[in-house]
Amino acid sequence: MRPRSLSWLQARDSRLQPLCSGSAAAVALLCVAPVPAFAQAAGQTPETTETVENGETDSPIAGRDIDFEADEIRYDSENETVAVAGNVILRSGDQSVRADNVTWDRTTGQIVASGNIRFVDQDGNQILTERLELTDELKAGAMENMLLAFRAGGRMAAAEARRTEDGNIQLDRAVYSTCSVEDSKGCPKRPSWRVTARRVHYDEDTQQVRFEGAYLEMFGRRVLPLPGLVVRADGDANSGFLVPDIGLSASNGLELVGSHYWRLADNRDLLASAYIYTEAAPMASVEYRHLTANGAYQATGYFTYSTRIPLNSDTPTSEEDIRGYLFTNGRFQLDPYWSVSGSVRYATDRTFLRRYDISRDDRLRSTVQAERIDDDSYFSVAGWATQALFVQQEQGLVPIALPILDYRHRIDDPLFGGKFELQANTLAITRTSGQDTQRAFAKAEWNMRRLTAWGQEVTFTALARGDVYHSDENLLSETESYRGNSGWEGRGVATGAIDVKWPLVGTFLGGTQVLTPRVQLVASPSIKNLAIPNEDARAIDLEDSNLFALNRFPGYDRIEDGTRITYGADWQLEFPGWRIKANIGQSYRLSDKPTLFPEGTGLTEQWSDFVGRTEVRYRDFLKFTHRYRVDKDNFAVRRNEVDATIGNDRTYVELGYLRLNRDIDLDFEDLQDREELRAAGRISFARYWSVFGSAVVNLTDKEEDPGLEADGFKPLRTRVGIAYSDDCLEFGLTWRRDYIELADARSGNSFRLHFALKNIGGR
Repeated sequence: MRPRSLSWLQARDSRLQPLCSGSAAAVALLCVAPVPAFAQAAGQTPETTETVENGETDSPIAGRDIDFEADEIRYDSENETVAVAGNVILRSGDQSVRADNVTWDRTTGQIVASGNIRFVDQDGNQILTERLELTDELKAGAMENMLLAFRAGGRMAAAEARRTEDGNIQLDRAVYSTCSVEDSKGCPKRPSWRVTARRVHYDEDTQQVRFEGAYLEMFGRRVLPLPGLVVRADGDANSGFLVPDIGLSASNGLELVGSHYWRLADNRDLLASAYIYTEAAPMASVEYRHLTANGAYQATGYFTYSTRIPLNSDTPTSEEDIRGYLFTNGRFQLDPYWSVSGSVRYATDRTFLRRYDISRDDRLRSTVQAERIDDDSYFSVAGWATQALFVQQEQGLVPIALPILDYRHRIDDPLFGGKFELQANTLAITRTSGQDTQRAFAKAEWNMRRLTAWGQEVTFTALARGDVYHSDENLLSETESYRGNSGWEGRGVATGAIDVKWPLVGTFLGGTQVLTPRVQLVASPSIKNLAIPNEDARAIDLEDSNLFALNRFPGYDRIEDGTRITYGADWQLEFPGWRIKANIGQSYRLSDKPTLFPEGTGLTEQWSDFVGRTEVRYRDFLKFTHRYRVDKDNFAVRRNEVDATIGNDRTYVELGYLRLNRDIDLDFEDLQDREELRAAGRISFARYWSVFGSAVVNLTDKEEDPGLEADGFKPLRTRVGIAYSDDCLEFGLTWRRDYIELADARSGNSFRLHFALKNIGGR
């Protein structure tokens, strides 16, 4: 018969009293008052059991409380032993012991647990064994054939283990791995890798695990000695050398990267790396990261001393230069409303990043920003600067924006129930060898949304804005329509709009469909535009995303005036597993006067081109998106953009295609036609193996962009590789070919070997 629950046993005296010989764990066996009755319930007679009174101790241990539960309790007064059996559980704070049997020898003070033992320490680590000696603080002592499962995921097995005098655990003939020992079906599986060691020392205080005589085994074969190996039981990073990277590239030859990691504190670390090349000068890098109480920041720097090949040249410089790259960023939340963020990216020359394959960015942007955000207002002080790299543009013509101030405040409309948004904005753009522009404006916008009795959603909008501009050196801007007039210019802007949507819900093919016709009327008086410099409204193109915008120019410097009607429809169909969404629309200007929009943008004439988007999704297996613009006159496709993904996380194909066939004047450098194909895929096999590849192909020909040397099919990059990945091991080999040769960046083949182990120097 099973005794009553632990709560009943503890109702009399739930706090166990300390006993002699420092054996606090044994308190659980003796210090419950109703021992005779309990023994009877377990099948013993009162004559064979004695009652131990609370507080009978020879050497008390103050402040240590241990609770317990078990099926049976037996006390042998003749041999001075106490034994509990059957589903034994001992608890003290965050520690616990589960076992079939626990005995305490009052004479020697020895406490021994046996049978299906599961010991959990204060850190959540578990010890599984068949025999365990416990200390007076309920800590593990000597063990045999034990398994130590760390809370962070690592596992260690040992033939023998003991607690040393300094309180650490010493394990003999040990094996360590972070690999799972069971598969998804619960069947045993062999770990991909493990570390065998003659002896292991585990420090519970520092969470350090030090190995003696360690070797790395992979797939059952010993492959590498690991002298001085140290890992952390809590899964955090540990100071030491990382696994080297090996590669081969056309620009640098054979590459070998060695790194050392320093864990400076729980919130700070440092990574130093050395790069050795056979065809280039060596390079060094340092990365520092710091997590503070209210934010985080990092700084990374690369440094070398070598010759370089200038942009648009194939001849190295005669003298060696200091070359490098600096990248820092961070963000800090000063209080619930204020935050500060920023980043700095700077390279010593235009070709350094591409030569050492650090980044393929054509431009580097540095930013700084302070923001205040609450429920009804927003304030920002910001600035940015851009460094031109692989673009045909002089650095002196690249703008620097500082400062940029933006303030917005929303207030309720007490008369009609709408919302007012007030905005003030100012911007200063400076170029060292080009046009400088300063701008300031104030805006008030009112919006009110109403639902009619028939279910139509009607939105009323009214907007008023006043702008002030100042510019000089305007003639240095190459595109005439971007210059504006030198000196001071001002303008006023007013816009009114009514937007009506009517969602219609019904059934179709066993699913639910929603058809939403939409009509919008927008009216603005004639607005002075060409007298104003255009800094932020250049890349204009009609798309589904801006069809119903109040101003279809991006930015603030250009405003669409006149009166227009825009109409379209959204459609959505949902049924089990499937979701289909589509929209299409067109706009009509009531005036036939010429507009600001360049030829080819789809907005030049009274009737705009048709634009739309179609999305198809089937669970997480199929995702398809098609964006398009169709010429209103001849139905030629002026914009054709497709993105598709088929498959799951392990095996998939991704396709992307873009063609801009707009025939825009070549003077507008922001709006040139392009055609590009992107493809990527991965095929998994043999459970953990996969092959993968990707390619980017430029399909633009000279008819589309006479400034290019492309012939209509020019691969930019291709990549193919094979990889192995399970729960604790990753390695793979990747081949990549670059077809673009520009300055330091050579065209040709590159190979990269990747290898990573969890918790053992991998990254």
